Amino acid sequence: MGIFGAMVTAVSGLRAESYALEQISDNIANTRTVGFKRSETAFSDLVINGTPGSVRGGGVRGVSRSTNLVQGDVQSSEINTHMAIRGDGYFITEERISEADGVPVFKNVPRYTRRGDFSVDRHGYLVNGSGYYLKGLAIDPTTGNPSGSLPEVIKVSTNFLPTRASSQITYQANLAATPKTANYDKSVANSELLKPADFTNDPTISGTGKVLGSEEEKFLKASISGGAITLYDSTGAPVNVQIRWAKTDSVANGGTDTWEAFYQTKTNAAAAETAWTNIGQNYTFSSNGQLNTPASGTVAISNLTVNGVNLGTINLVHGTTSLTQFADSNGISKVTDIFQDGYASGEMSSITISSEGRIVGTYTNGQNLELYEVSLASFNADEALEKLNGGALAETRNSGSAIVGAQGSIVAQALEGSNSDIADEFTKLIVTQQAYAASTRIVTTGDDMLKEALAMKR
Repeated sequence: MGIFGAMVTAVSGLRAESYALEQISDNIANTRTVGFKRSETAFSDLVINGTPGSVRGGGVRGVSRSTNLVQGDVQSSEINTHMAIRGDGYFITEERISEADGVPVFKNVPRYTRRGDFSVDRHGYLVNGSGYYLKGLAIDPTTGNPSGSLPEVIKVSTNFLPTRASSQITYQANLAATPKTANYDKSVANSELLKPADFTNDPTISGTGKVLGSEEEKFLKASISGGAITLYDSTGAPVNVQIRWAKTDSVANGGTDTWEAFYQTKTNAAAAETAWTNIGQNYTFSSNGQLNTPASGTVAISNLTVNGVNLGTINLVHGTTSLTQFADSNGISKVTDIFQDGYASGEMSSITISSEGRIVGTYTNGQNLELYEVSLASFNADEALEKLNGGALAETRNSGSAIVGAQGSIVAQALEGSNSDIADEFTKLIVTQQAYAASTRIVTTGDDMLKEALAMKR
């Protein structure tokens, strides 16, 4: 190999350590870069002749080694649209190559990143600090499930959320076995019941099913409140619906525990106007307080009309177990849950990320609507991904194709920090400096030896 060969080998060491210094410099410079993955330097020896007994070294080569699988610290953020990935996976993004008519034009080549400092731009796109646009799956507003399987560039519409007319009331309550109405007198049997004979206009199902304004006070004394809820008509106008329950029969009366429900048709009704309307269903209960009928647990209220506003058919849904008749010392109907499915139109007020990794739009009408599900991708060989500017990665032949549906989880209002540790990098810096200095000693020693060899001829 000789002196010249030793010097060439030492030069390869200088090159390798210089390359290592370059990697260390990059790591230190990016200790505060969101989602940055440091690069390590791996050294491999070069052999000119590997025959046993006469191995001749050819130097060393420095190559970079990625740390894409090394998690950075996850830190909280005050920005609603910031997100971090805990565990496996990468955000799927797109690059913008130009702009046409004021709208971004994309390259249609996916890029992958752990940088999650996304914010909404003026077009409604979610773009991170390096200019990469987030992709995800649109959510079907009817089913609440992602539609399709190919992620698309997320664009949040700032249009008004249109009105949704109410079509269903979900209702859960317990009706006191003995309702303490205004007429109730514990010393008088069946005084808690609504008696059709007391009314000129029988309000029960078997009668007219209506309470006239002239007999409203009498009806209120023979019934108990069942709660109230605001529904919405087709224009988004709110309509207040009040419910009352009247017990019309009981086991003590020789029959079956039976209730009928009413809703207020008109406030301040005149004597001949309908003040309350029977929903048209007998509710019967067994001796253990469980609902017998209706067996379906749902009642369709036809043409529900309040103060002249017709809401159409509204389904009252309580299931077979959520409406009960248990003893209650207060003698009231205890409503445990009541909500409906309609809402007025609203303007988007903010965007947040849910714990399930979904983009949620919050509107001025109080609605929270899931718009997109953020897609995560994984690879069979993460360390073979190509590193690009801005913390992005591109798939290569060796990394394999992206697999949508990584096992990692999204942390809302958080950012993943750099996995580069400045103390560790400075330690490597010291070692690199010493190794570089040692390689220079080989060069100077070889030079001295050459001088001695030339001096032999003198």
